[in-house]
Amino acid sequence: MKVNLLQAIPIRASHVQTAYEADCAVLLYPRFKRAWMQRFLLPKGMSPYIRVRLEQHGTAVWNLIDGRRTVADIINLFTAQTAEADYPSRIATYLMQLQKDGFIRLLGSDISKLEG
Repeated sequence: MKVNLLQAIPIRASHVQTAYEADCAVLLYPRFKRAWMQRFLLPKGMSPYIRVRLEQHGTAVWNLIDGRRTVADIINLFTAQTAEADYPSRIATYLMQLQKDGFIRLLGSDISKLEG
């Protein structure tokens, strides 16, 4: 079965929150999936979230993920704002990494076959 990443639709994971610091997105990923684990295993004073600060380009791509745009749409919108030719492959790789790390899901194709 052929997989077309460009037709997949990135969806932000529901457990990931977004904050902003100095125009850059900060992804807040829970340290524990279950509330009881957080209550008993999280050291006092430690944040219940792992913070992942995105740089300027990562933030721009993150902001384009709305659950309706395909990977191709995101690439086209992003590259229209920049002049560098290697961005399409970098954006595709970046989105695959976000999916691998659990920050997004890619709908519309069986992306797990790409990771094999």
